[in-house]
Amino acid sequence: MRILHIIPRLRKGGAERLCLDICNQLQKRDDVQVRLITFSDENHYPFLTENLDVQIIPASVQLSIFHKNVLNIDALQKAIEDFAPDVIHTHLFEAEIVSHSCSYPQAKWFSHCHDNMRQFRNFGIKTLFNKQLLTNFFEKCYLSSRYKANGGNTFIAISHNTEQYFHKTARHYDVQLLPNAIDYEKFHRVNDQQSSTKLRLVNVGSLNTNKNQIFLIDVARILADKGFDFDLKLVGGGQDYSMLQQRVETLGLQKNVSLCGNVDNVEDYLHESDVYVHSSLSEALGLTIIEAMAAGLPVVTLDGRGNRDLIVQGKNGCMVYEQDAEQFADRILEIWNDKQKYQEMSVFAQEFARQYDIKPYVDRLLELYKTN
Repeated sequence: MRILHIIPRLRKGGAERLCLDICNQLQKRDDVQVRLITFSDENHYPFLTENLDVQIIPASVQLSIFHKNVLNIDALQKAIEDFAPDVIHTHLFEAEIVSHSCSYPQAKWFSHCHDNMRQFRNFGIKTLFNKQLLTNFFEKCYLSSRYKANGGNTFIAISHNTEQYFHKTARHYDVQLLPNAIDYEKFHRVNDQQSSTKLRLVNVGSLNTNKNQIFLIDVARILADKGFDFDLKLVGGGQDYSMLQQRVETLGLQKNVSLCGNVDNVEDYLHESDVYVHSSLSEALGLTIIEAMAAGLPVVTLDGRGNRDLIVQGKNGCMVYEQDAEQFADRILEIWNDKQKYQEMSVFAQEFARQYDIKPYVDRLLELYKTN
């Protein structure tokens, strides 16, 4: 089976990391030939691409409601034809638009729904009076025509929330639920909280408004006011870095809160922590939550809807349904202060995370490729 994965670029992010994990696992299979195409030479994961067949094809599409569409896809079209894939699997909306602008109905097409792509929202009265909503709907209509031209499409939904969304917004197409996966062995470790005297909190993710790390700094302020010995590491980079650093300094939390930037060894930060904290306002699933559980960390998280699939309340963590920093801090301390409960949650978290291992995930993915 010849399988082509397409992603715009290899920036730091959950979608990019999963795409690479899938490709690396696929290439270990004897009956599979896999190739990855990106539109840019930007690559933050050289350690994950060194053994992969990666092809950089500059390609782009500019759609216009009132003017002619501008398609820069000739090189991509040729690359697809030369590889002659049985399966084309796209990641992220840019790849969705650009790839499906090519014509190759000989392959089965799969769209990976890393989030609830806003462009797929159904038409409503507000669409007529909002330029962005109208543009989104135009893009959806364009994609629908391209799906038809290429013989159909299957959406891979990564959570029940995402599955429900695409059943409503892409109801003429097949939607399959297949939660994302991690390299379980990479993140797994024996967790011994008893060796830690300081409460060590960690969060991993891009620093942006949706990831909402400003909330975690407010939680840190409450923990500091309560007199607890703790530190909080925010692992990741992004547009909110300076704002968050300023907030830390304004509150005098420099000794407690560290902004670590982008790192390659996320697992090391998890292995050196006790509780994983997650503050996203919306979350399609939450790969970093699964990684933290594999490392034996109980999780305290806000409700991002998609991550409801991951939390068994009181078993592997706790979901807080309101943006209440005081309540969030109390849940952290409840887990930390009960040593027996903590160990039980740690063990359960690891067993829960095991079901999301990349190896059986790719088995299920290959079965989808063959049967859909």
